[in-house]
This record gives sequence, C-alpha cells and structure tokens, in this order.
Amino acid sequence: MDRIKIVFIGVLMVGLAGSAMAQAVTEVDLGRLDVAAAEVTRQVAVLKASDVTLAFEVDKAVALLKDEIIYLRVRFRREGAVPRMEYIDVRDRLETLRVKAAGQKVTAQPVITGDLVGSARGWTVPVGTEMDVRLQTPLSSRTARVEQRFEATSVVDLKIQGDVVLPAGTVIRGFVGSVQPAGRVERRGSLTLAFDEVVLKQRPVRLRASVTQALDGKMSEDVSRIGTGTAIGAIIGGLLGGGKGLLVGVLVGGGGTIAATDGIDVDLPAGTVLRLRIDSPLEVR
Repeated sequence: MDRIKIVFIGVLMVGLAGSAMAQAVTEVDLGRLDVAAAEVTRQVAVLKASDVTLAFEVDKAVALLKDEIIYLRVRFRREGAVPRMEYIDVRDRLETLRVKAAGQKVTAQPVITGDLVGSARGWTVPVGTEMDVRLQTPLSSRTARVEQRFEATSVVDLKIQGDVVLPAGTVIRGFVGSVQPAGRVERRGSLTLAFDEVVLKQRPVRLRASVTQALDGKMSEDVSRIGTGTAIGAIIGGLLGGGKGLLVGVLVGGGGTIAATDGIDVDLPAGTVLRLRIDSPLEVR
C-alpha cells in the first residue's frame, strides 16, 4: 500500500512539474515582448502625423516598458526564470499601448453608408448606443492590475435598421484603467474598466465604451430563455427599471468605475453581464 502511495505521489509531482514548465517564461516569450514593443514604436511614428500629444504619451510609456523588458532579460540570464505574472503584466501593457497607438479615425456623425445590394456595407454605431457583454474571466479589485487585459462577449445581436451589425458572441476586449483594493484607508474596493477593441472577422477594430451597469449573470441567463434578439434587451431593461437584475454589492459610477457598496473588494465572476455605453462612433464594415 505504501509503495502505491509513493508511486502516486511521484506521478503527481511529475505532473505538477510538467504544468509548471508549461507556464514557465521562455526566451521566445521575451522575444515576443521585443517584437510587440517594436511594433508600438512603428505605430507611434505614424501617429505623430495625426496626434502629436497621444504619440508622445505612448512613446514615453513604451520606452519605460522597453526598460522593463531589459530587466526581465537580465533576470532570466541570472536566475534562469522570470515570474509569469511579471511577464503577463508587461505583455498586457504593451497590448494596451498598441491599441492606443492604432489611432483609428472615426466619423463625427452616425451614418449608414454603402449600397444595399451588391457591395460591402458599412455602418456607424452612434454614441450612446448600449450593449450587454458577458465577462469571460473573473475580475477583482483584490488582484487586478492596471492595464490588465480581459475579454467579454456580446450577449445579443446589435442591430441597425434591422441589420445585424455585431452578432451575439462578438469578442469585446478591454483593460483595467484603475484599481483600488479594499483596505484600512480606502475601505471600499473599486475597478475602472475600459473597452477599446471589438473583434470583427478576426480583425480588431478600435472601440471606446464604458460600463454603465453590472448585471447578475444568472439573471441574464434566465431571461435569455424567455425571448431572443431585441426582446431580451427589452426584458432586461424592464427589470432594471424596477431595480432587479443588478449585481448585488457593487455600484457603477461615472467613467465606468465599479465600486463596492459594503466595504469589501469588487468581485466580478466570470459570466457577469456588463452594460456598455458606446462613447465614440464605432465604424463597422
């Protein structure tokens, strides 16, 4: 019996070691950071022609990240390993800078363009449009980091004049703009979430959207069994009008800041539904 236990423990240790190796940061990973930083630098050079202020801001930030990449390389050579969380932190911040440096231009007024038949159509989702998205990973003010990236998916089809512009399940990406864990000084935890990309046909498109409501994921699942399409939005809207369906324990303030109401950290489990407001016209083609 003891021998069986020893063999089992040995197999378990090998499995854990294999899992750790799979998560280990490699020289190839660090090379990806170099490539990402170089790409942002190239984007900055283009951005200077249209937005000097933003270009300066991004250029300054990427210079600091390049220093951090050098530090990670030195640590890798000396110690043979780099904490994966430090690698992920730099990777996420570079991705956020890449989106900022893209500097995609959008039209000032909501319009619908293109022929109805025979050619690709284009839509502009106007400012003020609301949509519901479901978080794919949990977020907490206890553990989140500034500029940490995350993904969500749209809950229902977003339509313009009967046409589906953003189908349900569309990937929406964002980052943590600010975070305040609950503590002795600031007793209530808070998170500010910003959404900056929507993935259309595997191509990222610039987005500016902020959170206006945090909804209980279980409630939205129940509602989805009742109706489809715009009916879901109408039902959810009716529930919110009566105060039902809102995620308990959090309050959404200006600029998309989500704060705890009872002196603890903000915890948004996977499946939480966030209602977004489009803050800049979104062009979809």
